[in-house]
This record gives sequence, structure tokens and C-alpha cells, in this order.
Amino acid sequence: MAQDMTEKDLLKMEVEQLRKEVKTERIMVSKSIPEIKSYIESHISEDPLVKGVPEDKNPFKEKGGCLIS
Repeated sequence: MAQDMTEKDLLKMEVEQLRKEVKTERIMVSKSIPEIKSYIESHISEDPLVKGVPEDKNPFKEKGGCLIS
């Protein structure tokens, strides 16, 4: 997509993106970290990386093995 665009079009896209980013509300890390930590701790029981995935719901479980005789 970007290969088909002129330099002017690319610069317009970049300016539009920067306009969107400048409107983003920013907060200090010292405030956001406790909020993130609280969110993670409140959802830990639902986290498959901590809790694990039940064998019957694991889409990556091996369906079967092979035997060499």
C-alpha cells in the first residue's frame, strides 16, 4: 500500500497520525503502574498463562501420536 503512495500522501498520513496521537491523554507512570497492577491482580483467576488451559479446551493439544515399529 505505502509503495503506491506519493511522498506527499505519506507525509499527509503521518501528519494525521501525529494529530491523533497528540490528543491522547497521557498519565504519569507512577500513577498508571498501580492501576495496571490492580487490574492484573483482579483478573489473575481468568489468566490462562497463570491458571493454565484445560486439556479439553486446548486447541494446540496433539490429536494423536505416531508409532514406529
